[in-house]
Amino acid sequence: MTGTFDLLLSRYGQSVTLTPAATGADMALQAFVQPILKREEDLPLVPSPLGAVSTERWLYLGGGNQPLSPGDRVDTGALALVVQEARTVYWRDQPFYQWAILRRRKEAAE
Repeated sequence: MTGTFDLLLSRYGQSVTLTPAATGADMALQAFVQPILKREEDLPLVPSPLGAVSTERWLYLGGGNQPLSPGDRVDTGALALVVQEARTVYWRDQPFYQWAILRRRKEAAE
């Protein structure tokens, strides 16, 4: 079953560069990165005690063999993102795919 997902990634996934926070070594991968669409037509910023915070988020689906952790960087051609939350999804005790929520990196937003 994991081979099917990897085949889909190789055919239809986009090229991304993953930089784990632990090692800092860039890795070229295939993944699906899509914006998480909201129903409201609000501005993508909400106030917080520390200032305005972006509510823009992206969904990451990638191969099960490369785990993600909060703080890891994900770069696509146009976006500089950071992992906010990540999970490994298993199929019969084997890692099937990686699921993550990404947000813009602060240095990229400035």
